[in-house]
Amino acid sequence: MDAHIRPVADPDWETIVSIFNQFVAESFAAYPDQPVDESFFRDRWAAHPEYPFVVAEVRGRVVGFAYLSPFHQASTMRHTASLTYFIHPDHTSQGIGTVFLEDLLPAGSNLGITNFLAHISSLNPGSVRFHLKHGFTECGRFINVGVKNGQPFDMVWLQKRQT
Repeated sequence: MDAHIRPVADPDWETIVSIFNQFVAESFAAYPDQPVDESFFRDRWAAHPEYPFVVAEVRGRVVGFAYLSPFHQASTMRHTASLTYFIHPDHTSQGIGTVFLEDLLPAGSNLGITNFLAHISSLNPGSVRFHLKHGFTECGRFINVGVKNGQPFDMVWLQKRQT
């Protein structure tokens, strides 16, 4: 797998939204039940430009994106960040998620982050397994907090501590 990780650039937003909206329409991995527009991600990035927001390219084409964001606005929680990533379904199980982690965890550590959190739909067991395989532990579960396509789901919280 030859994924190249680089910071997000202006031309990437359309592809990022397209990848995410495929998950919105076809899976339980993305929480929304309606497509989002570019501002959904641009606004997240613009609100915290010091946090990494990266894309994965394979043969010059963006096939996934990942970013860190503050877990909470209180300065007492500045050492904790949420991790988000989505990879085009044609490119999953090829090591790109691992490459994202190898990029974002050290970048977060450089920002002083020692706690990395991921929240995942219980109807997305592959993502839960991926995180467990990479040293995350389940630290919480909100039961039936969401309903998508008529199916209730839990929000599973996973945590990885780095010192």
